[in-house]
Amino acid sequence: MARRGAGRSCQTPGQTQLPTDETGLSVSVGHFPPGTSKWNRIEHRLFSFISSNWRGQPLLSPANFVNLIGATKTAGGLKVPCRLDTNTYPSGVKVTNEPMAMIRLKPGSFHGEWNYTIQPRTKSA
Repeated sequence: MARRGAGRSCQTPGQTQLPTDETGLSVSVGHFPPGTSKWNRIEHRLFSFISSNWRGQPLLSPANFVNLIGATKTAGGLKVPCRLDTNTYPSGVKVTNEPMAMIRLKPGSFHGEWNYTIQPRTKSA
């Protein structure tokens, strides 16, 4: 599951379709709607430990921020991996209907705009 806007990448629609075509496997995607990340149990439980770890620490730089997250551990032994993504991504990229039509999207039965499956194309497609 992903929040809207989380995990954005600079993939073209063709790059999104390619792994399913190569493997023959379908990929199901589910997004939490905006404002609902608090209901994501894993995220909610994890952020309490991150918040406790950096309590009282100044967040002075992205590196400092990443180091504080990366130093987070739970009593049960969970470690929080974190790394800074220094890549630059273009903003305002608009995907037209034509490349989007190349992706075999099957909307989910519940909120198909948030939940869908990317299906592999047949060899003849």
